[in-house]
Amino acid sequence: MLMINVLFIGDVFGSPGRAFLKEQLPGLMDRHNTDFVIVNCENAAGGAGLTSDVAAELFDMGVDAMTSGNHIWDKKEIYPFLDSDKRVLRPANFPPGVPGRGAAVFQTRSGRQVGVVSVAGRVYSPQSLDCPFRTLDAEIVKLRLTTPIIIVDFHAEATSEKISAGYYVDGRVSALFGTHTHVQTADERILPGGTAYITDAGMTGSNEGVIGVKKEIILKHFLTQMPVRHEPAKGKRQLCGVFCSIDNSGAAAHVERVRILE
Repeated sequence: MLMINVLFIGDVFGSPGRAFLKEQLPGLMDRHNTDFVIVNCENAAGGAGLTSDVAAELFDMGVDAMTSGNHIWDKKEIYPFLDSDKRVLRPANFPPGVPGRGAAVFQTRSGRQVGVVSVAGRVYSPQSLDCPFRTLDAEIVKLRLTTPIIIVDFHAEATSEKISAGYYVDGRVSALFGTHTHVQTADERILPGGTAYITDAGMTGSNEGVIGVKKEIILKHFLTQMPVRHEPAKGKRQLCGVFCSIDNSGAAAHVERVRILE
């Protein structure tokens, strides 16, 4: 049976993450015979938000689709871009009327169609969002009119919310990958209904900071409780993500963590 091979890259953090992704992505794609590449882009521009120039840079690397999260709004210049380019998704469960879209159908390199959904969790969220579970219900119904192959980025803080979401959509989507904490978890698996799952895909960026930020800045914040300006850390880098193979029915046949250390 012909498989669709999907590479999902965890939160790309600032220029260190973009540079390391550019170095590593061609080899990863060759190694896994990749049909489709998804990147979480919400921290790609300076560690907070996205710009159209950074989006173009990522697309030029071979990225096919971008998901995001709460930081997608940090650079206001991206708002009109979200309306004009369907390849960049914001969480689908923001209220009606916000820029952009939360789901779209894409064509893979092998000519097949894949649906991608971006949603954000509500536990510990600073924003008042619509229910991500019910939002997924609606988006899955729409996407399955076109394709049974659906990938979900569930961008959330709480592991319990992400695990619950995995079981909730099991058998209805091909994969649900958690993002947001920037720390890769070791629980990748295929759920009973055939959905590939991991609680957090991890982060692509500096391995010598605090979830991508200069450690001195974060230590100052914790010691003083004063507000600080986050800056991407330098030093050795890492690439984190997930690779999965999906059959024509939309069921996952294989899932594995990807982690490359410099």
